[in-house]
Amino acid sequence: MLMTIALILFVLWLLGVVVFKVTGAVIHVVLIAAVVIGLVQLFRGRRV
Repeated sequence: MLMTIALILFVLWLLGVVVFKVTGAVIHVVLIAAVVIGLVQLFRGRRV
């Protein structure tokens, strides 16, 4: 679930860099949050 959110945020970041240069700083903050969430999930592993 979190990896899906991270992927969506990454795609939005790419769109922000290409299309919306004005909101680049906000999109970068969102990208950092997505990377942190992805790393946390990676190190925790899946709980069954």
